[in-house]
Amino acid sequence: MKVISRIRQRITASFIEKAGIPEPKLITGLDSPKKLAEIIKNDNHCKVLVMTSAGFIKRGSLEIIFEQFKNNGIEYLVYSEVMPDPTIICIEEAVKVYDDNACDAIFAVGGGSVMDAAKVVGARVANPDVSVRDMQDGGKIKNPIPDLYAMPTTAGTGSEATVAAVVTDEVDGSHYKYSVINFGLVPKYAVMYPQITLSLPPHITAATGMDALTHAVETYTNLYATDRVNKLAKKAVKMIFSNLKVAYEDGSNIEARSNMLNASYYAGVAFTNNFVGYVHAVSHALGALYGIPHGQANAIVLPYVMDQYGSKVYKPLSNLATVVGIEGDDDADRAEKFIEAIRQMNKDMGIPDKVDKLQESDFDTIVTRAMKEANPAYPVPVIWGEEDFKLLLRRLLPR
Repeated sequence: MKVISRIRQRITASFIEKAGIPEPKLITGLDSPKKLAEIIKNDNHCKVLVMTSAGFIKRGSLEIIFEQFKNNGIEYLVYSEVMPDPTIICIEEAVKVYDDNACDAIFAVGGGSVMDAAKVVGARVANPDVSVRDMQDGGKIKNPIPDLYAMPTTAGTGSEATVAAVVTDEVDGSHYKYSVINFGLVPKYAVMYPQITLSLPPHITAATGMDALTHAVETYTNLYATDRVNKLAKKAVKMIFSNLKVAYEDGSNIEARSNMLNASYYAGVAFTNNFVGYVHAVSHALGALYGIPHGQANAIVLPYVMDQYGSKVYKPLSNLATVVGIEGDDDADRAEKFIEAIRQMNKDMGIPDKVDKLQESDFDTIVTRAMKEANPAYPVPVIWGEEDFKLLLRRLLPR
Protein backbone atom coordinates (compact mmCIF):
# COMPACT_ATOMS: atom_id res chain seq x y z
CA MET A 1 0.00 0.00 0.00
CA LYS A 2 2.80 2.39 0.89
CA VAL A 3 4.63 1.76 -2.36
CA ILE A 4 1.47 2.31 -4.40
CA SER A 5 0.76 5.48 -2.45
CA ARG A 6 4.22 6.91 -3.14
CA ILE A 7 3.97 6.10 -6.84
CA ARG A 8 0.60 7.82 -7.05
CA GLN A 9 1.89 10.84 -5.13
CA ARG A 10 4.92 11.21 -7.42
CA ILE A 11 2.71 11.03 -10.50
CA THR A 12 0.33 13.62 -9.04
CA ALA A 13 3.21 15.95 -8.13
CA SER A 14 4.63 15.68 -11.63
CA PHE A 15 1.22 16.38 -13.17
CA ILE A 16 0.65 19.45 -11.00
CA GLU A 17 4.08 20.82 -11.82
CA LYS A 18 3.60 20.35 -15.56
CA ALA A 19 -0.05 21.41 -15.73
CA GLY A 20 0.35 24.49 -13.60
CA ILE A 21 -2.44 25.28 -11.16
CA PRO A 22 -4.00 28.67 -11.90
CA GLU A 23 -3.50 31.47 -9.39
CA PRO A 24 -5.84 34.40 -8.81
CA LYS A 25 -4.90 37.90 -9.81
CA LEU A 26 -4.33 40.11 -6.78
CA ILE A 27 -6.08 43.32 -5.83
CA THR A 28 -4.24 45.05 -3.00
CA GLY A 29 -4.05 48.38 -1.21
CA LEU A 30 -6.20 50.75 0.83
CA ASP A 31 -8.33 51.45 -2.25
CA SER A 32 -9.08 47.77 -2.94
CA PRO A 33 -12.90 48.25 -2.89
CA LYS A 34 -12.63 50.90 -5.63
CA LYS A 35 -10.29 48.74 -7.71
CA LEU A 36 -12.58 45.73 -7.27
CA ALA A 37 -15.66 47.55 -8.51
CA GLU A 38 -13.82 48.95 -11.52
CA ILE A 39 -12.50 45.50 -12.43
CA ILE A 40 -15.95 43.90 -12.14
CA LYS A 41 -17.34 46.64 -14.38
CA ASN A 42 -14.52 46.18 -16.91
CA ASP A 43 -15.25 42.44 -16.89
CA ASN A 44 -18.74 43.39 -18.15
CA HIS A 45 -20.66 42.04 -15.16
CA CYS A 46 -23.95 43.71 -14.37
CA LYS A 47 -25.43 41.73 -11.49
CA VAL A 48 -23.27 40.19 -8.77
CA LEU A 49 -24.26 37.71 -6.09
CA VAL A 50 -22.56 38.83 -2.87
CA MET A 51 -21.99 35.88 -0.54
CA THR A 52 -21.12 36.65 3.06
CA SER A 53 -22.17 35.99 6.65
CA ALA A 54 -24.85 37.87 8.55
CA GLY A 55 -22.43 39.63 10.88
CA PHE A 56 -20.85 41.70 8.15
CA ILE A 57 -24.23 42.98 7.04
CA LYS A 58 -25.34 43.80 10.59
CA ARG A 59 -22.11 45.68 11.32
CA GLY A 60 -22.23 47.57 8.04
CA SER A 61 -18.71 46.43 7.24
CA LEU A 62 -19.43 46.09 3.53
CA GLU A 63 -20.98 49.49 2.92
CA ILE A 64 -17.74 50.91 1.50
CA ILE A 65 -17.76 48.07 -1.05
CA PHE A 66 -21.44 48.44 -1.88
CA GLU A 67 -20.94 52.17 -2.39
CA GLN A 68 -18.26 51.46 -4.98
CA PHE A 69 -20.56 48.98 -6.71
CA LYS A 70 -23.25 51.65 -6.95
CA ASN A 71 -20.75 54.21 -8.24
CA ASN A 72 -19.88 51.83 -11.07
CA GLY A 73 -23.44 50.87 -11.94
CA ILE A 74 -23.11 47.30 -10.67
CA GLU A 75 -26.29 45.66 -9.37
CA TYR A 76 -25.86 43.22 -6.52
CA LEU A 77 -27.89 40.82 -4.41
CA VAL A 78 -26.77 39.64 -0.99
CA TYR A 79 -26.90 36.10 0.33
CA SER A 80 -25.76 36.43 3.94
CA GLU A 81 -26.84 33.09 5.38
CA VAL A 82 -23.47 31.35 5.06
CA MET A 83 -22.66 29.72 8.39
CA PRO A 84 -19.39 28.18 9.56
CA ASP A 85 -18.89 24.82 7.84
CA PRO A 86 -21.23 25.42 4.88
CA THR A 87 -23.83 22.73 4.23
CA ILE A 88 -25.44 21.51 1.03
CA ILE A 89 -28.69 23.25 2.07
CA CYS A 90 -26.89 26.59 2.31
CA ILE A 91 -25.19 26.05 -1.05
CA GLU A 92 -28.44 25.15 -2.81
CA GLU A 93 -30.21 28.21 -1.36
CA ALA A 94 -27.50 30.47 -2.77
CA VAL A 95 -27.66 28.72 -6.14
CA LYS A 96 -31.39 29.49 -6.28
CA VAL A 97 -30.78 33.17 -5.49
CA TYR A 98 -28.14 33.31 -8.23
CA ASP A 99 -30.34 31.66 -10.85
CA ASP A 100 -33.62 33.38 -9.93
CA ASN A 101 -32.00 36.82 -10.23
CA ALA A 102 -29.92 36.11 -13.36
CA CYS A 103 -26.63 36.97 -11.67
CA ASP A 104 -23.48 36.78 -13.77
CA ALA A 105 -20.66 36.78 -11.18
CA ILE A 106 -19.99 36.03 -7.52
CA PHE A 107 -18.26 38.15 -4.89
CA ALA A 108 -17.36 36.21 -1.73
CA VAL A 109 -16.40 38.27 1.29
CA GLY A 110 -15.77 36.35 4.48
CA GLY A 111 -13.72 33.57 5.99
CA GLY A 112 -12.96 30.19 4.52
CA SER A 113 -16.54 28.96 4.90
CA VAL A 114 -17.89 31.80 2.76
CA MET A 115 -15.27 31.39 0.05
CA ASP A 116 -15.65 27.61 0.01
CA ALA A 117 -19.43 27.92 -0.28
CA ALA A 118 -19.06 30.43 -3.12
CA LYS A 119 -16.81 28.06 -5.06
CA VAL A 120 -19.31 25.21 -4.84
CA VAL A 121 -22.20 27.55 -5.67
CA GLY A 122 -20.27 28.57 -8.79
CA ALA A 123 -19.67 24.92 -9.68
CA ARG A 124 -23.36 24.08 -9.24
CA VAL A 125 -24.47 27.07 -11.32
CA ALA A 126 -22.15 26.08 -14.14
CA ASN A 127 -22.83 22.34 -13.81
CA PRO A 128 -26.51 22.09 -12.82
CA ASP A 129 -26.73 18.37 -13.52
CA VAL A 130 -23.97 17.51 -11.01
CA SER A 131 -24.98 17.33 -7.33
CA VAL A 132 -22.73 18.62 -4.57
CA ARG A 133 -22.14 15.08 -3.35
CA ASP A 134 -21.13 13.98 -6.84
CA MET A 135 -18.63 16.85 -6.92
CA GLN A 136 -16.45 14.86 -4.54
CA ASP A 137 -15.24 13.52 -7.87
CA GLY A 138 -13.78 16.81 -9.07
CA GLY A 139 -13.57 15.47 -12.60
CA LYS A 140 -17.36 15.80 -12.91
CA ILE A 141 -17.05 19.59 -12.79
CA LYS A 142 -16.70 20.15 -16.53
CA ASN A 143 -17.86 23.73 -17.04
CA PRO A 144 -15.92 26.72 -15.67
CA ILE A 145 -17.51 28.53 -12.75
CA PRO A 146 -18.70 32.14 -13.12
CA ASP A 147 -16.11 34.79 -12.37
CA LEU A 148 -15.43 34.65 -8.64
CA TYR A 149 -13.93 37.55 -6.71
CA ALA A 150 -12.82 36.58 -3.19
CA MET A 151 -12.04 38.93 -0.31
CA PRO A 152 -10.79 37.04 2.77
CA THR A 153 -11.77 38.56 6.10
CA THR A 154 -9.58 36.21 8.11
CA ALA A 155 -5.90 35.52 7.58
CA GLY A 156 -5.85 31.76 7.67
CA THR A 157 -7.76 29.53 5.29
CA GLY A 158 -6.06 30.61 2.06
CA SER A 159 -9.26 29.64 0.24
CA GLU A 160 -8.88 32.70 -2.00
CA ALA A 161 -5.93 30.91 -3.62
CA THR A 162 -6.91 27.25 -3.61
CA VAL A 163 -8.52 24.65 -5.86
CA ALA A 164 -10.52 23.16 -2.98
CA ALA A 165 -13.70 23.78 -1.03
CA VAL A 166 -14.76 21.93 2.11
CA VAL A 167 -18.42 20.94 2.42
CA THR A 168 -20.22 19.69 5.52
CA ASP A 169 -22.72 16.93 4.82
CA GLU A 170 -24.98 14.73 6.92
CA VAL A 171 -25.61 11.03 6.50
CA ASP A 172 -27.76 9.04 8.94
CA GLY A 173 -27.63 11.91 11.43
CA SER A 174 -23.85 12.11 11.46
CA HIS A 175 -21.95 15.12 10.16
CA TYR A 176 -18.84 14.72 8.06
CA LYS A 177 -16.71 16.91 5.84
CA TYR A 178 -15.28 16.31 2.40
CA SER A 179 -13.40 18.34 -0.15
CA VAL A 180 -14.47 19.34 -3.64
CA ILE A 181 -11.31 19.76 -5.71
CA ASN A 182 -11.02 21.11 -9.23
CA PHE A 183 -8.55 23.50 -10.88
CA GLY A 184 -11.50 25.60 -12.03
CA LEU A 185 -12.46 26.53 -8.46
CA VAL A 186 -9.61 29.02 -8.06
CA PRO A 187 -11.09 32.54 -7.80
CA LYS A 188 -10.38 34.93 -10.66
CA TYR A 189 -9.29 37.66 -8.24
CA ALA A 190 -8.17 37.67 -4.61
CA VAL A 191 -8.84 40.99 -2.89
CA MET A 192 -6.39 41.68 -0.06
CA TYR A 193 -8.01 44.43 2.00
CA PRO A 194 -6.54 44.41 5.53
CA GLN A 195 -8.96 47.05 6.84
CA ILE A 196 -11.77 44.52 6.81
CA THR A 197 -9.81 42.28 9.21
CA LEU A 198 -9.29 44.97 11.89
CA SER A 199 -12.41 44.00 13.83
CA LEU A 200 -11.52 40.31 13.93
CA PRO A 201 -11.66 39.09 17.56
CA PRO A 202 -8.40 37.84 19.11
CA HIS A 203 -9.50 34.20 19.38
CA ILE A 204 -10.42 34.07 15.67
CA THR A 205 -7.20 35.88 14.77
CA ALA A 206 -5.30 33.19 16.66
CA ALA A 207 -7.16 30.18 15.24
CA THR A 208 -7.09 31.33 11.63
CA GLY A 209 -3.46 32.36 11.87
CA MET A 210 -2.53 28.91 13.15
CA ASP A 211 -4.54 27.43 10.29
CA ALA A 212 -2.26 29.30 7.87
CA LEU A 213 0.80 28.11 9.78
CA THR A 214 -0.45 24.53 9.52
CA HIS A 215 -0.85 24.90 5.75
CA ALA A 216 2.72 26.10 5.41
CA VAL A 217 4.30 23.56 7.78
CA GLU A 218 2.45 20.58 6.32
CA THR A 219 3.33 21.66 2.79
CA TYR A 220 7.00 22.07 3.66
CA THR A 221 7.28 18.74 5.49
CA ASN A 222 5.43 16.85 2.74
CA LEU A 223 7.39 15.12 0.00
CA TYR A 224 7.76 16.16 -3.66
CA ALA A 225 7.33 19.94 -3.34
CA THR A 226 9.00 22.16 -5.93
CA ASP A 227 11.57 24.77 -4.91
CA ARG A 228 9.02 27.54 -5.52
CA VAL A 229 6.44 25.89 -3.28
CA ASN A 230 9.00 25.40 -0.51
CA LYS A 231 10.04 29.04 -0.76
CA LEU A 232 6.43 30.18 -0.44
CA ALA A 233 5.90 27.90 2.58
CA LYS A 234 9.03 29.21 4.31
CA LYS A 235 8.05 32.79 3.55
CA ALA A 236 4.62 32.19 5.08
CA VAL A 237 6.08 30.59 8.22
CA LYS A 238 8.47 33.49 8.75
CA MET A 239 5.72 36.08 8.32
CA ILE A 240 3.35 34.24 10.66
CA PHE A 241 5.94 33.91 13.42
CA SER A 242 6.69 37.63 13.09
CA ASN A 243 3.12 38.94 12.85
CA LEU A 244 0.51 36.61 14.33
CA LYS A 245 1.04 37.46 18.00
CA VAL A 246 1.23 41.15 17.10
CA ALA A 247 -2.15 40.96 15.35
CA TYR A 248 -3.55 38.90 18.23
CA GLU A 249 -2.44 41.40 20.85
CA ASP A 250 -3.18 44.54 18.82
CA GLY A 251 -5.95 43.96 16.32
CA SER A 252 -5.66 47.52 15.01
CA ASN A 253 -2.09 47.00 13.77
CA ILE A 254 -2.69 47.37 10.04
CA GLU A 255 0.83 46.26 9.10
CA ALA A 256 0.51 42.99 11.01
CA ARG A 257 -2.96 42.42 9.59
CA SER A 258 -1.70 43.01 6.06
CA ASN A 259 1.29 40.72 6.55
CA MET A 260 -0.95 37.97 7.91
CA LEU A 261 -3.25 38.22 4.88
CA ASN A 262 -0.22 37.88 2.61
CA ALA A 263 1.18 34.98 4.63
CA SER A 264 -2.15 33.18 4.44
CA TYR A 265 -2.21 33.69 0.68
CA TYR A 266 1.34 32.35 0.24
CA ALA A 267 0.51 29.32 2.38
CA GLY A 268 -2.66 28.79 0.35
CA VAL A 269 -0.76 28.79 -2.94
CA ALA A 270 1.82 26.45 -1.41
CA PHE A 271 -0.54 23.77 -0.16
CA THR A 272 -2.63 23.96 -3.33
CA ASN A 273 0.48 22.76 -5.13
CA ASN A 274 1.56 20.13 -2.60
CA PHE A 275 -1.40 19.24 -0.38
CA VAL A 276 -1.76 19.24 3.38
CA GLY A 277 -1.34 16.20 5.61
CA TYR A 278 -2.51 14.25 8.64
CA VAL A 279 -3.08 17.37 10.74
CA HIS A 280 -5.84 18.43 8.39
CA ALA A 281 -7.21 14.94 7.93
CA VAL A 282 -7.66 14.48 11.69
CA SER A 283 -8.86 18.05 12.21
CA HIS A 284 -11.58 17.69 9.59
CA ALA A 285 -12.87 14.61 11.38
CA LEU A 286 -12.71 16.30 14.80
CA GLY A 287 -14.46 19.39 13.48
CA ALA A 288 -17.28 17.42 11.92
CA LEU A 289 -17.89 15.29 15.01
CA TYR A 290 -17.48 17.88 17.73
CA GLY A 291 -18.01 21.25 16.06
CA ILE A 292 -14.47 22.43 16.80
CA PRO A 293 -13.45 25.41 14.63
CA HIS A 294 -11.09 24.18 11.93
CA GLY A 295 -8.24 26.55 12.75
CA GLN A 296 -8.34 25.68 16.43
CA ALA A 297 -8.35 21.95 15.66
CA ASN A 298 -5.33 22.37 13.40
CA ALA A 299 -3.51 24.41 16.05
CA ILE A 300 -4.04 21.71 18.68
CA VAL A 301 -3.13 18.77 16.44
CA LEU A 302 -0.14 20.31 14.60
CA PRO A 303 2.61 19.91 17.23
CA TYR A 304 1.50 16.36 18.09
CA VAL A 305 1.64 15.18 14.46
CA MET A 306 5.02 16.81 13.83
CA ASP A 307 6.37 15.21 17.00
CA GLN A 308 5.03 11.79 16.02
CA TYR A 309 6.63 11.98 12.58
CA GLY A 310 9.94 11.87 14.42
CA SER A 311 13.26 11.90 12.60
CA LYS A 312 11.62 12.01 9.16
CA VAL A 313 10.85 15.70 9.66
CA TYR A 314 13.93 16.79 11.60
CA LYS A 315 15.58 18.32 8.56
CA PRO A 316 12.60 20.31 7.19
CA LEU A 317 11.58 21.48 10.66
CA SER A 318 15.20 22.43 11.34
CA ASN A 319 15.12 24.55 8.18
CA LEU A 320 11.93 26.26 9.35
CA ALA A 321 13.46 26.83 12.78
CA THR A 322 16.40 28.60 11.16
CA VAL A 323 14.02 30.74 9.08
CA VAL A 324 12.31 32.05 12.24
CA GLY A 325 15.54 32.54 14.18
CA ILE A 326 15.53 29.43 16.38
CA GLU A 327 19.02 28.06 17.05
CA GLY A 328 20.09 24.61 18.16
CA ASP A 329 22.86 22.04 18.28
CA ASP A 330 21.67 19.94 15.33
CA ASP A 331 18.63 19.22 13.16
CA ALA A 332 16.88 17.19 15.87
CA ASP A 333 17.39 19.90 18.47
CA ARG A 334 16.19 22.68 16.18
CA ALA A 335 13.18 20.61 15.08
CA GLU A 336 12.13 19.94 18.66
CA LYS A 337 12.54 23.61 19.55
CA PHE A 338 10.40 24.57 16.55
CA ILE A 339 7.63 22.21 17.69
CA GLU A 340 7.90 23.66 21.19
CA ALA A 341 7.64 27.17 19.73
CA ILE A 342 4.31 26.18 18.12
CA ARG A 343 3.06 24.90 21.47
CA GLN A 344 4.12 28.14 23.12
CA MET A 345 2.31 30.21 20.49
CA ASN A 346 -0.85 28.23 21.17
CA LYS A 347 -0.48 28.74 24.92
CA ASP A 348 0.19 32.46 24.56
CA MET A 349 -2.99 32.86 22.51
CA GLY A 350 -5.24 30.77 24.74
CA ILE A 351 -5.50 27.75 22.44
CA PRO A 352 -5.87 24.48 24.42
CA ASP A 353 -3.43 21.61 24.05
CA LYS A 354 -6.02 18.83 24.23
CA VAL A 355 -9.35 18.10 22.52
CA ASP A 356 -11.80 18.41 25.40
CA LYS A 357 -14.69 16.69 23.61
CA LEU A 358 -12.65 13.77 22.30
CA GLN A 359 -13.94 10.33 23.32
CA GLU A 360 -12.19 7.02 22.83
CA SER A 361 -15.45 5.53 21.57
CA ASP A 362 -15.14 7.80 18.51
CA PHE A 363 -11.61 6.71 17.60
CA ASP A 364 -12.67 4.25 14.89
CA THR A 365 -14.86 6.85 13.17
CA ILE A 366 -12.13 9.50 13.28
CA VAL A 367 -9.45 7.12 12.02
CA THR A 368 -11.63 5.84 9.18
CA ARG A 369 -12.43 9.35 8.00
CA ALA A 370 -8.85 10.60 8.35
CA MET A 371 -7.41 7.66 6.44
CA LYS A 372 -10.01 8.00 3.70
CA GLU A 373 -9.09 11.65 3.24
CA ALA A 374 -5.32 11.35 3.48
CA ASN A 375 -4.29 7.95 2.14
CA PRO A 376 -3.07 7.68 -0.55
CA ALA A 377 -3.45 11.30 -1.73
CA TYR A 378 -1.33 13.29 0.74
CA PRO A 379 2.46 13.00 0.28
CA VAL A 380 3.08 12.96 4.02
CA PRO A 381 6.61 12.29 5.31
CA VAL A 382 5.49 9.06 7.03
CA ILE A 383 2.50 6.99 5.93
CA TRP A 384 0.39 5.98 8.93
CA GLY A 385 -1.91 3.07 9.56
CA GLU A 386 -4.78 2.74 12.03
CA GLU A 387 -2.61 2.24 15.11
CA ASP A 388 -0.56 5.35 14.34
CA PHE A 389 -3.71 7.46 14.23
CA LYS A 390 -4.99 5.93 17.45
CA LEU A 391 -1.68 6.69 19.15
CA LEU A 392 -2.12 10.32 18.13
CA LEU A 393 -5.71 10.42 19.37
CA ARG A 394 -4.74 8.97 22.73
CA ARG A 395 -2.27 11.84 23.14
CA LEU A 396 -5.08 14.32 22.33
CA LEU A 397 -7.48 12.96 24.97
CA PRO A 398 -8.35 15.42 27.75
CA ARG A 399 -6.48 14.82 30.97
